[in-house]
Amino acid sequence: MSEIEHEPEVAMTAGHRLRAAREALGLSLDDVATTTRIPTRHLTSLETGDFTKLPAPTYSVGFAKSYAGAVGLDRNEIGEQLRAELGGTRLAPHQSEQFEPMDPARAMPRWLIIVAIAAIIAVALAASWLNSRSLNAPDNVVAEESSSLDPAVVASPPPATATAGAVVITADQQAWISVKDGTTLLKQGILEPGQSFAVPHSATAPMLTTAKAEALRISVGTANAPRVGPAATRLSNVSLLGPALLRGPAAQPASVQPTAGPVARLPARPAPPPVVRPPTPAPPLATNAVEPAPPGQ
Repeated sequence: MSEIEHEPEVAMTAGHRLRAAREALGLSLDDVATTTRIPTRHLTSLETGDFTKLPAPTYSVGFAKSYAGAVGLDRNEIGEQLRAELGGTRLAPHQSEQFEPMDPARAMPRWLIIVAIAAIIAVALAASWLNSRSLNAPDNVVAEESSSLDPAVVASPPPATATAGAVVITADQQAWISVKDGTTLLKQGILEPGQSFAVPHSATAPMLTTAKAEALRISVGTANAPRVGPAATRLSNVSLLGPALLRGPAAQPASVQPTAGPVARLPARPAPPPVVRPPTPAPPLATNAVEPAPPGQ
């Protein structure tokens, strides 16, 4: 019998790993672009490995680190892998053309040429130093998330400073969430298992968007609220106000569309009891009475 030859496994590129992690979380490219503030076209180029459409390596590595952080991958590991992949992509060097002036009298002075060359060398050295510094930085992210829009994530259980009525979202599994108060973004990103996010008391109409409601546990003060929706369903505009959460999904706004289910049927109305009527008395029987004949007949 001939031995079965196994083809060697092909290692996944950085772009393939980013795409697989995004799809496992149920996110679209637009969701990642909103979280990282990176244009969708650059995210697509990262996933497909089309480096010709990406900017300079400094920015490309920064984009990859931001993408990795948004989908729960190791930022430094993805950055190093993409840096290695970019190192294998080199453009063909272009030979500079040299021109000799036709008229020596119109040529630039030699001292001016030397100064210009020195300036070019200084700029090139400065650019090389900045590029090396940015590539070696552990957390160099081109698209940084604003700290004012991303409150600190605290470990579960909720902090002891939480007062009665505080709404706290705790992840039992890895889940992506987005919390807005009107047009203000309060939180957007991934909650790891055991991490929590406390809705600020100043929020007037906080709304939740998530694609994994079954992975979230929401508490209002010391009470656990019912699940906000069914599993494996993308939910949006779910009110995070305490009274609405405690009343359950039925108290949510009409914009929250529940999953389709069987149509509820009203119980059959019981039939009215039969009307019992008294029996109608039978009419008297007719009798043929024979009258006696008068005397003499």
